[in-house]
Amino acid sequence: MPVNAQYNIAAAGSAAARIAGYQRGKMYRAFLALGITASDTILDVGVTSDRSYDHSNYLEAWYSHKSNITAVGIDEGAAFLRETYPGVQYVKGDGRSLPFADDSFDYVHSSAVLEHVGNSFQQMAFIAEARRVARRGVFLTTPNRWYPIEFHTILPIVHWLPRKIFRRILVMTGKEFFASEQNLNLLSARQLRRMAKYSGFSDDYRVHGVRLAGLVSNVLLILEKKPTVRNAAVGESNSRLPK
Repeated sequence: MPVNAQYNIAAAGSAAARIAGYQRGKMYRAFLALGITASDTILDVGVTSDRSYDHSNYLEAWYSHKSNITAVGIDEGAAFLRETYPGVQYVKGDGRSLPFADDSFDYVHSSAVLEHVGNSFQQMAFIAEARRVARRGVFLTTPNRWYPIEFHTILPIVHWLPRKIFRRILVMTGKEFFASEQNLNLLSARQLRRMAKYSGFSDDYRVHGVRLAGLVSNVLLILEKKPTVRNAAVGESNSRLPK
């Protein structure tokens, strides 16, 4: 089965896709529970050009105040978001080196992207960049490595094996795309905490779990930055401007 631009092989309308949408609904509500207001600006990092599912870009699809969203992705095809969701701004860019000034957005949101940016150092760069451009908070999600089903390949248990063995099995089962660390590098809650620490998260941050059938299926990294005193004129001039 071909891999779509969302790094997934589940067919639209399949049980796996429906479950993913259900879980994303939970994560969307968890994001709003941070206290997002109608005036807050949001940077959504890692939007996709894939349109297989109605929840492919769930923030752009479900959030009411679309003019407050700036979407960043590596796909030129994701520019369709401007037309599909009027008010949303799309900027082509890499989450490991965002083209925005410090504190440009009230909140940075990114769902199910961190596992696709490469090795641990690249993942930490992604986390650090999210923190840098966020003024009030960061909300990142990634699948839990220790959930018994691997969501991208729909394979059970084998992702618990040492990474080299897991990748060898992916090649043997015709899933070579996911055998590349650049395309799939799963994390546990413990690893995510460690990465947050080494990415400069000295503010109040927490790692939560979203459950499916009683087990943690997705891990959430939530940072609420401590307020800083800023010159209003300078803050306005920096808002949403490329660095």
